[in-house]
Amino acid sequence: MMARLRRDHFIDLRPLTASPAFARMSVGSTLAGLGGQLTIVAIMLHMYDLTASTFAVSMIAVAGLVPMIIAGLYGGMLADAFDRRRVALIAATVTFGSTAVLMTLTWMGGETVAALYVIAVVNSAANSVVMAARQSIVPRLIPRELLPAASALGGITMGIMVSIGPAAAGVLVAFTGYGWTYTIDLVLMSALFLGLWTLPRIHPEGETVRPGLRSLADGWAFLRRARNIRLQFVLDIIAMTFGQPLALFPAIGTLLLGGGPITTGVLTASIAIGAFFSSLFSGPVARYRHHGVGIERAIIGYGAAISVFGAVLLLAALGVAAPAVVDASSANITLLVAAAVALAAAGAADNISSIFRNTMVQAAVPDAIRGRLQGVFIVVVAGGPRLGALYAGALATFTTLWFPPLLGGFVIMGLALMLVRLNPRFRTYDADEPTP
Repeated sequence: MMARLRRDHFIDLRPLTASPAFARMSVGSTLAGLGGQLTIVAIMLHMYDLTASTFAVSMIAVAGLVPMIIAGLYGGMLADAFDRRRVALIAATVTFGSTAVLMTLTWMGGETVAALYVIAVVNSAANSVVMAARQSIVPRLIPRELLPAASALGGITMGIMVSIGPAAAGVLVAFTGYGWTYTIDLVLMSALFLGLWTLPRIHPEGETVRPGLRSLADGWAFLRRARNIRLQFVLDIIAMTFGQPLALFPAIGTLLLGGGPITTGVLTASIAIGAFFSSLFSGPVARYRHHGVGIERAIIGYGAAISVFGAVLLLAALGVAAPAVVDASSANITLLVAAAVALAAAGAADNISSIFRNTMVQAAVPDAIRGRLQGVFIVVVAGGPRLGALYAGALATFTTLWFPPLLGGFVIMGLALMLVRLNPRFRTYDADEPTP
């Protein structure tokens, strides 16, 4: 009996055995995403090296916000009109090409602030299209009852990508430089083509509408009627806007906790480690039917963890447990560990919320319109952190590094409680009878 209970608490691996195509796509996406995380963190560090400005680092995310929104929405329309496999392959080719340009510029010593911004924007836009197409493919590869387990596997994938990737980026940048970091990304990205190329052709089911104003209007009309889907989008935007301190990490590693690029990698990786372990023990989560309640509780937990992270930074600013010198080569180990634990808790809570949110979109939205809703979902998931980068970077510029996360966590908890109480249908959502 105890062995059965232990097995039930671990992640459900049946999606990988039920669909070899899904398994291949997952492996390819994991390897490519691992390389992508190398570049994301390396570009942040590269920008900070060139400018010594936290605001300039935060603007990497902000600059890509509008192109990412347009690309995500248009990518969703493409996924609802054409072969979703081909849409994902073309967009992945764009990402590969822009990363190759970044690698070449760096090896030639021609990288500039403008070049980093442009390439980051192109990558974010192309990746939005890839994700919209890929996520709309998943429900066509596995049965509906396995969608929560597939979302949990996505958390494992994300955990591997964002734990190993940023930590490796910090080490690679510190010991080999930016050129090798971008080169390794390019090699790993090749796996994405293998995962997508071996998929069957996947055309949308039902009536298709060519990309354009009518297609966009149909998607937004559906979203206006889909109160549960709409509220989970709003809750995620709130959590990511007020609780995404990623843009602060380079400055935190230099000014507060010490440790330089390695601290940046450790803090970023901590979020993913939390996501990884919450997916590893996601058996009860995948079986929980009340996804609205699950989202509410997870987002409140996320806000609490972010506030704790801000409190740890406040202690660092006060000099608690600090060594004689805190700089790029000497870190406040005690508070670095505390900050990493808080961020791991935040990553776990965010991943649990993501399992419920992703399953809700995939199960409750009809296939003919799923690409467009996945496009909106990607815009929310990717756009929220960019708004968060603006919030954290701008507020830290005018106040101090610990204030944005400390305040933001309380804002998240308060707004989540209020909005869910104002929408009782969300709390009664049942995964066995999914209603958008």
